[in-house]
Amino acid sequence: MKTAWIGIFRAVFPFATTLVLWRLSAPFWNPGGVLALIPIFYCTFVRPVRWFMPFGLLVCFLIDYKSNTVLYWTAMYCALYAAYGFQNYIDLTRWDGGAFRAFVATFGGAMLVLFFMRTDMSNLARTVWLVFWASALYTPITAIIQRVRHD
Repeated sequence: MKTAWIGIFRAVFPFATTLVLWRLSAPFWNPGGVLALIPIFYCTFVRPVRWFMPFGLLVCFLIDYKSNTVLYWTAMYCALYAAYGFQNYIDLTRWDGGAFRAFVATFGGAMLVLFFMRTDMSNLARTVWLVFWASALYTPITAIIQRVRHD
């Protein structure tokens, strides 16, 4: 009986982590719940979890709703998922460090596009801060997910 609960906890943990990170949105630390993109990226592309793609799509839509970006993160997620189809050229499951560089390039590029929508110094500072903050939190969050799931 105890192992059944542990199995359920391991299966639910990536989903719950994503929802918690989305729900803990704060204007400076996690605007619109954008830090939820860390487990979405990791559990979709690096260590795929069953049924995570539709869940990631829903959470990207919720991030768009909360941060007032009209389907921006949803479109970015769909474009990245379409590019993920070229798995034989770019295999993120075999990258070292949990594909940290791929996440930083993807998230940084998406934030750069958002920066060019409104270019001013405060938006530049916010963009740089979010890229650094998400990059700093990527490794601990993915390590916890990996440790709980025993990947």
